Amino acid sequence: MLQSRGSAADPGARGTARPATTNPQSRDNPDRPHRVAILGGGPGGLYTAALLKRLAPTRDITVYERAAPDDTFGFGVVLSDETLGGIEHADPVVYEALKTHFVRWDDIDIVHRGTRHTSGGHRFAALGRRRLLEILHERCRDLGVDLRFRTEAPPPDRLARTHDLVVAADGVHSTTREAYRDAFRPRLTPHRCRYIWLAADFAFDAFRFEIAETEHGVMQLHGYPYAPDASTVIVEMREEVWRAAGFDELDETESTARCAKIFADALGGRPLRSNKSAWTTFRTVVNEHWSHGNVVLLGDAAHTAHFSIGSGTKLAVEDALALAACLEEQPTLQAALAAYEEERRPVVASTQRAARASLQWFEDLARYLDQPPRQFAFNLLTRSRRVTHENLRLRDGDFTGAVEREFGCPPGTPPMFTPFRLRGLTLRNRVVVSPMDMYSATDGVPGDFHLVHLGARALGGAALVMTEMVCVSAEGRITPGCAGLYTGRQGEAWRRITDFVHDSAPGTAIGVQLGHSGRKGSTRLMWEGMDEPLPDGNWPLVAPSPLPYRPGGQVPRELSRAQLTDVREQFRSAAVRAAGAGFDLLELHCAHGYLLSGFLSPLTNRRTDAYGGSPERRLRFPLEVFDAVREVWPGERPMTVRISATDWAEGGTSAEEAVEIARAFAAHGADAIDVSTGQVVAGERPEFGRSYQTPYADRIRHEAGVPVIAVGAISSWDDVNSLILAGRTDLCALARPHLYDPHWTLHAAAEQGYDGPGARWPAPYRAGSRPPRTGRTDAPKPRLTLHGPRQDV
Repeated sequence: MLQSRGSAADPGARGTARPATTNPQSRDNPDRPHRVAILGGGPGGLYTAALLKRLAPTRDITVYERAAPDDTFGFGVVLSDETLGGIEHADPVVYEALKTHFVRWDDIDIVHRGTRHTSGGHRFAALGRRRLLEILHERCRDLGVDLRFRTEAPPPDRLARTHDLVVAADGVHSTTREAYRDAFRPRLTPHRCRYIWLAADFAFDAFRFEIAETEHGVMQLHGYPYAPDASTVIVEMREEVWRAAGFDELDETESTARCAKIFADALGGRPLRSNKSAWTTFRTVVNEHWSHGNVVLLGDAAHTAHFSIGSGTKLAVEDALALAACLEEQPTLQAALAAYEEERRPVVASTQRAARASLQWFEDLARYLDQPPRQFAFNLLTRSRRVTHENLRLRDGDFTGAVEREFGCPPGTPPMFTPFRLRGLTLRNRVVVSPMDMYSATDGVPGDFHLVHLGARALGGAALVMTEMVCVSAEGRITPGCAGLYTGRQGEAWRRITDFVHDSAPGTAIGVQLGHSGRKGSTRLMWEGMDEPLPDGNWPLVAPSPLPYRPGGQVPRELSRAQLTDVREQFRSAAVRAAGAGFDLLELHCAHGYLLSGFLSPLTNRRTDAYGGSPERRLRFPLEVFDAVREVWPGERPMTVRISATDWAEGGTSAEEAVEIARAFAAHGADAIDVSTGQVVAGERPEFGRSYQTPYADRIRHEAGVPVIAVGAISSWDDVNSLILAGRTDLCALARPHLYDPHWTLHAAAEQGYDGPGARWPAPYRAGSRPPRTGRTDAPKPRLTLHGPRQDV
């Protein structure tokens, strides 16, 4: 598969290629597996055979491969420096043979709407897949591995009885994995694009992405050189585009010629050639377990990652290195297989997350076509989140600087420190302190804790500091410690906090998030047992439908029409108090399974009246509440809405529905959508990972045409810069980083050498605007280096 210096299409991806052993000349050990069968003669299987034979020359190793020695799909392979480093340490012979055949280059070209942008500094190295296999064949034969081509392997259960170890490196369609499906528990996820591997008989001078907007839809070319006179070319498009263009009715020769015609400019009018090339739908393979008895999965049989970040061969080779090392290091086979999986699983999971982000970007490529050309190129390069703004700035400062200028960054200003306007409020930067429940109020009244908590973060440089969810009634609290805005005393207490922010942190805005707990109320404080019911003193709950949040939990009452009116008026009254308390922005909480969110999700709204059923009916009450609040909220002050863009559960809110929900709120006057996910049902299965909720904000921003706030595991200023500059969000909300460091934004400015209007230090704190020294740095520098023994005269 396509590979790169981290990846061919994703130059920032980094693997961990460990050496196969710290002692490459280790003696044969009777406790190590002696008789080994390897199923599959691809790079992963062959390299595993060579490593195991080199480590123990008396091993009996057989490789079964049903194809001929020179049969191979695809054309070029690109390996990362990390992978090559592991190969060099484990087997210098293979490394030296590979090194002599590499083609190297630095640039990535992105061609869109007749404009080409080039980003440098990426350093790729590739060679032909057939040549790679020839090198591994030769090495295996020299070491005495039994290579059996054109040979169907015996059934895996028979091999498992007659061998000490069976390595299943038999690819994405692994028969071994299927034979032990109940043990490995594989999940195969198909995706929405068709692609085909082709080749051109000339060398591109860069890794090339070319976008073709045809009458049938968007198509893309991924191309890179793998020899002085040859390049790999992959053509990809959505399934519906593929069918509309008639590719489903063309044979291999006709498809190849058609692709060459569509991308004639990229190819300079030259033809493409195929090699048993077929249109394929990529499938992501994940296995719950990687070994069963003495059978172990390796490479694509265990896991796949989309070719757009180039990881198939890379992952397989790194699997081989890790498996060989673990077999040497561990006292038993079972311990070795467990250690192999423990070592490789997190690396593979990280790669698969990046690959999923990348493939989804290409699936949704049409969404970004109208971006400014350089921003489009930056967006493509950073799509997997492994390449970041800072990483790209170091590789190619000229390119990144041009993207920043086109975006509107003043000289020396990182993207995160550019201003953003919402209605009559101008935020000085793009950082938001996300709402975080503190469970520290008394009778709903915020006290000194809230003053210090919110005041400290307001002094820390963020443009907007949000309160926790402030409840609109006593019955709408989550816990007894939740803050409210349903009494005048509470409003006065909040006024004390907003006055502090405006007086002591000028330029910082403070926003209030209004909500009602719904069926998730009457629970203990978070640190006493999140979502656990109170031991006593419970209050009755209300919800769209009488469904408890957790099995055995309190069953809420279904809201009657009169009660709906009462709740709507509670929100209206709270909004009036919020305006009087001096808040700059109001956010309506329609996420995380609380009352208004409960109306939006089909999993929690089972009503049969006008407020349940279709998405439009489920939206009706949240929109009524929004309209009531917007009516009394000052016209110059912005309103936002937080939604859960997916429930992470089957049958819940879909990403498509989330876009329609966002459109509806925007049509009613919402100035931005705060895009969160989940926490709607207890049985959710979220796909956690860095910036994992950002794709939902990205989609809403581009499809609904409304500003968005992205949240969810955004933890570094580099992430914020990357997301803002790529146009995936307008603002970034961070929660835990601000608990760790109340001055997160100011420290981000200091670390980037920025001192401008987007991040002003409070006057009393300016003396601390540079990182303190942690040790002596003025020691004399060496002036002279002596080589060899000193000669005293």
